[in-house]
Amino acid sequence: MGNKLELTWYGKEKKFQIEPRLLIENKELSNIKYDVDTENMLIHGDNLLVLKALESKYAGKVKCIYIDPPYNTGSAFEHYDDNIEHSQWLSLMKARLEMLKNLLSDDGSIFVQIDDEEYAYLKVLMDEVFGRNNYINTISVLMKNIAGASGGGQDKRLKKNIEYILIYSKNYELISQFTPVYSYSPISKLVEQYREENKSWKYTTALINKGDKIYIGSTVDGEGNEIKIYKRENYLIKSVKLLMKDEKKSEKDIYAKYAHCIFQTAMPQSSIRPRVLEKVKEIGFESDLYSIEYVPRSGRNKGKLYEQFYKGESFRLFAWLKDVSVEIDGKLCKKDLQGTYWDFVGETKNLTKEGGVEFPNGKKAEKLLERVFTLASNEGDLVMDSFLGSGTTSSVAHKMNRKWIGVEMGQQAYTHCKVRLDKVISGEDKGGITKSVDWKGGGGYKFYELAPSLINIDTFGEPVINKEYSADMLASAVALHEGFYYQPSSDLFWKQSRGNENSYLFVTTRHLTAQFVDSIKDTMEDNEFLVIACRSFDASVEKTYKQITIKKIPNMLLGHCEFNKDDYKLNIINPPVYDEFKEDEFDEQY
Repeated sequence: MGNKLELTWYGKEKKFQIEPRLLIENKELSNIKYDVDTENMLIHGDNLLVLKALESKYAGKVKCIYIDPPYNTGSAFEHYDDNIEHSQWLSLMKARLEMLKNLLSDDGSIFVQIDDEEYAYLKVLMDEVFGRNNYINTISVLMKNIAGASGGGQDKRLKKNIEYILIYSKNYELISQFTPVYSYSPISKLVEQYREENKSWKYTTALINKGDKIYIGSTVDGEGNEIKIYKRENYLIKSVKLLMKDEKKSEKDIYAKYAHCIFQTAMPQSSIRPRVLEKVKEIGFESDLYSIEYVPRSGRNKGKLYEQFYKGESFRLFAWLKDVSVEIDGKLCKKDLQGTYWDFVGETKNLTKEGGVEFPNGKKAEKLLERVFTLASNEGDLVMDSFLGSGTTSSVAHKMNRKWIGVEMGQQAYTHCKVRLDKVISGEDKGGITKSVDWKGGGGYKFYELAPSLINIDTFGEPVINKEYSADMLASAVALHEGFYYQPSSDLFWKQSRGNENSYLFVTTRHLTAQFVDSIKDTMEDNEFLVIACRSFDASVEKTYKQITIKKIPNMLLGHCEFNKDDYKLNIINPPVYDEFKEDEFDEQY
């Protein structure tokens, strides 16, 4: 037998037998004013119980999951008891990750944000849950700059300013390539920054006038398609400095005015350039500026007639500032393709007002979530956060036209998440990514609570059906436990829940008699099978028909899971004292 590489810890072998609960819509808290058919869900309840409740309907349906779980740092968040024993944290995170994996679509991905306290352990844990072959990347997120002269922190440690986002796929072979994401820096600030850091800023020249183009010949690309070549005459090129002097304008104003024609020259690795250069030498024309026209077969200009410029004898290609920049809020910004280092210092400094709710130490920037969802999802995809906190993830998903499920166990489901999402829907939320995605309001969500446990213990210590359950709730809950889908038939009352094509479940609180079962059997087809769950039945009917199985509730459900357990929060298990540990006491505790 081979040994498996894995992380071990005290209590890892414990398996959580989680009760599959119903989710009950609280219609008074739902917001469906603009979308009565919304599929968005805001759920209040312990997320382990909620994830189990979602399993039957949403397994394999979620395209992207982002979670920002408690970091186990002892930082005393107002809304989370974030200081638990290390082994407990790992056990409870493992249970949640396993359920989240089950909810992910085969082409889906999960992003988990964490700091350095548990990062290394979480990485090995996620290798075990998702498979090391499904690991994609670790992103380092700069959350704040280090200020002050000391550079150190408490307890001889360096100050923390980096967090990490672990990215895993459900199936690496099936996941699509991520959409490129960019950071955006105002050109004016960027030029000044380069100057201060003594770096070379190369976009310093503008083609003010393209001049006249004179056709001199053609060559072909690798597929034999024509490339027309022109020499340019009467063109005008000026430096940014000369333009500032001539027009008596600031550098910022010149870049804003001439952004469309500012360039630098480069020596690209291209199959086009040597073909053009060879043709020009063959023709024998000499010019300081050339242009070509052709239809690219790939890249950003694929399928469109494209004009390209070359300068001098060495044919240096014009690389345009406009191709690496974009206008945001009236400012020209250079866009840079992002890899595994993300700088969110600026956004983190301005979090207080985002969403209109206070959430000290725990709130994440909307632009961070926007980047995650841009990277790994498309409009209409289902995304999820089971540690919703202040509601950032669902707010961003809503503004980006994703379907979403948000789960929050604390009171901030009411005081933060609902308040924030209502503002998003009404159009009152003007912060975060609202302007960049042109969000105007709309949409909706339904608010859900977890149903209470199906089985209680009475005063005599006996298991009984919870009195809060109506007949419909009971039928639906038993169906959930038994793997049936609750969908009552309008034709035959006993076709209450459907299993496979020919199997059904009927739940009733009545006492079953032979006469009643006979009446059902008379309406069944020969290839149909039925399970009847009831409180009691005559002994004579238990094995009367091969097509009908009779079970007694709640007995049929006992042993399936833990009943009457209302939370699996990350602070509920008291660790045993190791030097006084006794195995039988441990078994009782768990």
